[in-house]
Amino acid sequence: MAILDPARLPKHIGIIMDGNGRWAKMRKMQRTAGHKEGLTSAKAVIGRAAELGIQFVTLYTFSTENWRRSQEEVHFLFNLINIYLRKEMDFYREKGIRVIHTGDTDNIPEQVRRELISVREDTAGFTGLTVNIAINYGGRDQILRAINRLLEKGEKTVDEESLRSFFDNPELPDADLIIRTAGEKRLSNFLLWESAYAELYFSEKLWPDWRGDDLDEAIEDYQGRTRRYGGAE
Repeated sequence: MAILDPARLPKHIGIIMDGNGRWAKMRKMQRTAGHKEGLTSAKAVIGRAAELGIQFVTLYTFSTENWRRSQEEVHFLFNLINIYLRKEMDFYREKGIRVIHTGDTDNIPEQVRRELISVREDTAGFTGLTVNIAINYGGRDQILRAINRLLEKGEKTVDEESLRSFFDNPELPDADLIIRTAGEKRLSNFLLWESAYAELYFSEKLWPDWRGDDLDEAIEDYQGRTRRYGGAE
């Protein structure tokens, strides 16, 4: 079992939950079955993060590029998101989990948009882990939307602080640890601004096979690294 130092936990973990489709294909099942099982993994990992005292977890749920998938799969994913958000309310309450959202809400189904707002309002008073659900999200898209908001305000110059203030969730700290599953080793437009000095952890295990002890192993690996932020040893 991983032995973790409570004083050196990452404050913000970003997770690219990859491999749902491959998990289903290996079992001769439809891709949708992999997405369903991926929800079990998400709940297990979020629950473990809450137990450890992690402050923020961002889940890459639906990217701005995922619209390229089949209409059937996109519809299924949004329906699954909509059901899951409300179904897990007791879980959020039990663990003290606050749920927020990042991403462009203009193009997502109205019912999902309403549910995101509702869950955010209903969990706003919870003081444990904050789960940031990235839906219709892309790192470049968020930066561009922030710049456009800034320009609409009539700003002529920009610095890091002013630009960040126009992000979807300005209070979200930089990511300390980015996890990607299923053997892929790229960021895929995820938390581009916030991951400037993040530690990267790549797992061969497919996302539907992940559980809480896998998160422990990723954090143990993170705690074995030295973070210098551009400074000397």
